Amino acid sequence: MPSGHDIFLFVAALLAGALNSVAGGGSFISFPALLVSGIAPIAANATNTCALWPGTIASTVAYRKVFTPEARKMLPPLLGLGIVGGVLGAIVLLHTPQDTFTKLIPWLLLLATLVFLFSGRITAWLRARVQSGAVHAQSLGSAVAEKRTPPLLMAGGLLVELLLATYIGYFGAGAGILVLALLALLGMENIHTMNGVKTLLVSLVNGVALLTFIVGHRVVWPEAAVMIVGAAAGGYFGARVALKMNPLYIRRVVIIIGFGMSAYFFVRYR
Repeated sequence: MPSGHDIFLFVAALLAGALNSVAGGGSFISFPALLVSGIAPIAANATNTCALWPGTIASTVAYRKVFTPEARKMLPPLLGLGIVGGVLGAIVLLHTPQDTFTKLIPWLLLLATLVFLFSGRITAWLRARVQSGAVHAQSLGSAVAEKRTPPLLMAGGLLVELLLATYIGYFGAGAGILVLALLALLGMENIHTMNGVKTLLVSLVNGVALLTFIVGHRVVWPEAAVMIVGAAAGGYFGARVALKMNPLYIRRVVIIIGFGMSAYFFVRYR
C-alpha cells in the first residue's frame, strides 16, 4: 500500500475503535474508509469485519464472569443458531452481485444509523425492564435473576435471533442493540448478563462470518493488518478517554456521521 493510503486506513480504524469503546458505531467510519480507498464493496465489508473483530473478542473475555445459570442454559441454542446465521449471512453476501451490494450500501448504512438513533429509547426500555424485574424479585423474596421463558416465546425469539445473526454475517452494523432487545424479550433482566451474552453472540457470529470470508478470499490482508492495529489502539485509548467524556455528545457525532455517510453513498451510487 502507498504510505498515505496506509496512514488513512490506520487513522480511520483508530477512530472506529475509539468510537466502539465509547458509544459504538465505529463501522460508520471504517467501512466507508475502505470504500473510499478503492476496495470493492464486498471485500471492504469482509475486511472491515476482520479489522474490528479482535476488539469484540477482548470485550467477551471481560464479561466471562457475568453469566447466570439461566443464561448459560440459553447459550447452546443461541450460539448454535448464531453460527448458522453468521455463515448463512456471509454466504449470501459472497453470492450477492457486486452491483447489487453497491446499491444496498446506502440503505444498509441508513438502517444502521436509524437503529443507532433510536437505541437510546430501546436502552431506556431495557433499563426499565431491569428495574421492574429487580423489584419483582424483591417482592417475592427471591434472588432469581431471570424469568423462565415460555416455550412458544423462546421458539419465536430463536427464529428472530437466526434472522439477526444472518444480518450480522451479511453486514451487521447496529445489530448489537437489537440483540439486547431480543434478550430482554426472552426474559433476561440482568443488564450485565445481557451485555455479556450479546458480546459473546456477536463475536461468535462475526467470527464464523470472517472464516467464511477468508475461505472465499475476500479479506484484503494488507489493509486488514493495518486496521487491526489501529482499531486495537483506538479501543484502548478510547476506553481511557471515555471516562472523561459525555457519551451523549459522542453518540450525536456518530449519528451525524451515519446520516452523512448514508447521504454521501446515496449520491455516489445513485
